[in-house]
Amino acid sequence: MFVVPSPSSSCTCLMKHHHNDVWFHGRTRRVPYTGSETWRISCAKRTGKQRYPSEKKRLRTKHKELLSDSKEKDKFEGTWRLFKLAVPLDQDPGKDSIHVSDALLQQIAKVLKFPVASLLPAEAFTVVRKSFDARKKLKEPKFVHTVDMDVQKLISLEPRCWDFISRLEPKVGLVERVHDERDFADLESIIRDCKENKEAVLAGGNGHSIFSTELCKNQASRKPKIAVVGSGPSGLFAALVLAQLGADVTLIERGQPVERRGRDIGALIVRRILELESNFCFGEGGAGTWSDGKLVTRIGRNSGSVLTVSLPIYPSLDKAPRELFIASSMTLKRLGHELISFTRKLISGLIMKTLVQFGAPKQILIDGKPHLGTDRLVPLLRNFRQHLQDLGVTIKFGTRVDDFVIKDGHVLGVMVSESADKLLSTSKKMEYDAVILAVGHSARDTYEVLHANNVELIPKDFAVGLRIEHPQELINSIQYADLASEVCHGRGKIPVADYKVANYIDKEDFHEVSNSGVGNRSCYSFCMCPGGQVVLTSTSPSEICINGMSFSRRASKWANAALVVTVTTKDFEALNYVGPLAGIKFQREFEQRAAIMGGGNFVVPVQTVTDFLENKLSVTSVPSSSYRLGVKAANLHQLFPMHITEALKHSLVTFDKETRTSSPIQIPRDIDSYESTSVKGLYPVGEGAGYAGGIISAAVDGMHAGFAVAKRFSLFHGDVESVLGKAPSVGVAKY
Repeated sequence: MFVVPSPSSSCTCLMKHHHNDVWFHGRTRRVPYTGSETWRISCAKRTGKQRYPSEKKRLRTKHKELLSDSKEKDKFEGTWRLFKLAVPLDQDPGKDSIHVSDALLQQIAKVLKFPVASLLPAEAFTVVRKSFDARKKLKEPKFVHTVDMDVQKLISLEPRCWDFISRLEPKVGLVERVHDERDFADLESIIRDCKENKEAVLAGGNGHSIFSTELCKNQASRKPKIAVVGSGPSGLFAALVLAQLGADVTLIERGQPVERRGRDIGALIVRRILELESNFCFGEGGAGTWSDGKLVTRIGRNSGSVLTVSLPIYPSLDKAPRELFIASSMTLKRLGHELISFTRKLISGLIMKTLVQFGAPKQILIDGKPHLGTDRLVPLLRNFRQHLQDLGVTIKFGTRVDDFVIKDGHVLGVMVSESADKLLSTSKKMEYDAVILAVGHSARDTYEVLHANNVELIPKDFAVGLRIEHPQELINSIQYADLASEVCHGRGKIPVADYKVANYIDKEDFHEVSNSGVGNRSCYSFCMCPGGQVVLTSTSPSEICINGMSFSRRASKWANAALVVTVTTKDFEALNYVGPLAGIKFQREFEQRAAIMGGGNFVVPVQTVTDFLENKLSVTSVPSSSYRLGVKAANLHQLFPMHITEALKHSLVTFDKETRTSSPIQIPRDIDSYESTSVKGLYPVGEGAGYAGGIISAAVDGMHAGFAVAKRFSLFHGDVESVLGKAPSVGVAKY
């Protein structure tokens, strides 16, 4: 294994396992630091007697509510949800099957206490979540399912189930009623319902609504002209919402469509020709297009609710639980814990369903850890683009925003030029009523333009580090032991193995360097790409930045992940970098160092883990790597300050028992309108603005911003929350 330096938003380092050795590559992606003083320690889930008293009390309360609700409702109506249905590996069709197998019917029969599983009709059951559990404490590896049971269909197909359903009682986390099994479709279906002025976007099966009526009306005298800058997930979903609601949308992308972008990336890999505006970072779909395509997000865990969402509907306030308050305007003002969870899952579900509409496999709605891969993202983006054009969206590829037209604190448009025009000789003015800024975290020139226009920017903590690479077979063996042969390069019954590392480093662990600031840092793995490869994400020939990507099958013989350490403004100040753009300068410093250590020509410096831990360079030749532009042995202790290096060493020691991860700045905006707090008409969204960190969270942010802008121009009436639920916490990038 070797490591490569990763000083800024992507990785500058790579670490690689090779037999008994480990190597690092220079510079990985930055990871956002999501807290300053409070740290979350992940551990195994507490169950049974190990649960905390507060958790036990919550479960008892929920169980009482389930029993009370079960008595009030007819057991033979609606849907029941069955959890934790475990099927042994040798009896399950495998990870790619989302159908109800005979073995799964046997588990369902045990829950229902139905004597003959083969008599149960598979058509009455739907798998809504499926994950693989191969923890060593289990007697045997299993696929764990969550299944929805349509009671009416079950009774109609097998009447003998009647007695067994009548005796079925709810139990928290095992058997629960789904109060409203409405299968929410994609985002556009929600918007169509709004435009048709239906009584509500979300209504219960009993006809009672908890949302206001007439949410969408177009009373504007003319279509508002909206510019969306950036065609990553946030930009695409903002454009989709606004186009559906009747705005005149122009999507401006400095890079190229995926077809040409793919050719430009091929030229980089084969001929070392870096197109500054069309590469792994810039172009249609954003940086996530050539990545692992992960669809897991912390804004709402991908679960069964992604496919079929449930929400209690109460016909009157006196029957609503105490934690749910509905104002006279019928808008949700206060959300209880369960409803917050519901809205987050609903939002993620809308995004996932929309991706399926554009060509993603339905498997992503069920997988415990869904991902797409570059080979699936490319055709999906082509379909997305065609749909936007059918809606009337004007898409300008190869067009760079050079400046913003601002007068009296209000943005009036943008100055644009062809991306190939380095002298800005073709720059022209384009006027718009509003500008949605959806650039990625690598658009450093855009940050500089914003700063020059006095747009408020706030430096944001992130992380720097290395990218570690190992043979995928090694990770499979560690995680699955004798089952490793079942992976079959992504074509077997079980998923390609992955991992996650998380450490909190207390300064007491490093007395000798505590004065340098090593203490109170978070070290963790990020963007783990099983069966993937390391790719160059530099946007300048004088810098080295790397990231990981994989295809849908994850069939590569390599695995890689970023190993990163949080950095703050104190680290920037130590190098005399101050001001809103200090984080960018910090990144550039180490990306340029990594390029020099590699010797230029996009060669990445690497080091074995054993050498890195011992601060020596004993190996001058390195084993093969998935990074195709070449690696060079180097002592990576010369890259980062000592306290960062020591923190990385500590994580590696724990590991045996990237720097560019997110935007280094945040653009402050209003929590409700999404409008910049310093410039009217400018709407900063997504990862580049500091409000997201991944495909799903960026798409969610763009979707919310689209509705907010539509409301500003009277294309949409009512509260955005009444359609989408409450947005994720502002100011925290979640992955």
